[in-house]
Amino acid sequence: MKTVLIHGMVMAPAFWSCFTPGIVREGRAAAYPLPGHNPWALDGLSRGLNTADIVNAYAAAIERDFDGEPVTLIGHSTGGFVSLLLARHRPDLVSNVILMGAFACGRFEGQERLAARILRLPLLGRHLFIRLFTRWIATRETFRWGALECVFDKTVGWETNETIAAMEQVREHLLKSRAAEIAAFVFWMSQTSVIDELPLIDVPILNIIGARDAIVPPSHQIHLSGRLPRAQTVILDKVGHLPMAEARDKVDRLIGAFLLFGPLTADRRNAFLKETRAEPFANAVPLGL
Repeated sequence: MKTVLIHGMVMAPAFWSCFTPGIVREGRAAAYPLPGHNPWALDGLSRGLNTADIVNAYAAAIERDFDGEPVTLIGHSTGGFVSLLLARHRPDLVSNVILMGAFACGRFEGQERLAARILRLPLLGRHLFIRLFTRWIATRETFRWGALECVFDKTVGWETNETIAAMEQVREHLLKSRAAEIAAFVFWMSQTSVIDELPLIDVPILNIIGARDAIVPPSHQIHLSGRLPRAQTVILDKVGHLPMAEARDKVDRLIGAFLLFGPLTADRRNAFLKETRAEPFANAVPLGL
């Protein structure tokens, strides 16, 4: 099994050291950064970023690390957005896609991400973004409180010595990143959409949605699934933007079933949902049926 994991915005590959699904650890896997996130330094910012360059960079990494063979993409949040772009433009390198808290455009229907709104401010936008980003990652405690905004139940016991250490590794990676380069990536993202091309993505996709996601509206994630021809969707109740942390065992079993057994029959899907107490998306169609 060959897998590429792509983290969310203002995170780092170290995030997956704790939250990689168990089945993925049994195979060959690589965690790639987002553009502008250490160690991916950007050059030539004066001309801006473009989708083709970003897709080509990821494709080159997959060809290098996996001998050009198709991989399963696991993308969280912005990593899911990038995964969809890869599946659209380089389907020869993608066998499956697993999304968590993902989106299909940098500006949601009726809701624009705070970072993008800040960057759109004339004159002061870039400076303000860099200042807020620097303040957020300045200490372990400020970074922790920012991460807690992503989860629904802030009392849930997902914070362990292992996960705390991993998040500190993430912060250390971000301290080595250049805020201006992350700002450039956020700006590119806010101007980019793959919504109209979703029907053209012809690979099996598992879309895991936290019903209480406060970062990416669940309605957007459901709309995304509705436009993908081979999407299987599960909504997890009492889960926010970090399903792999908030419902780790459920997500592990869900991803394991998807990767091991492929298309789920209706009976097998219902049995899994009953076991995990997950809520299915009403219009989800089992793959291959």
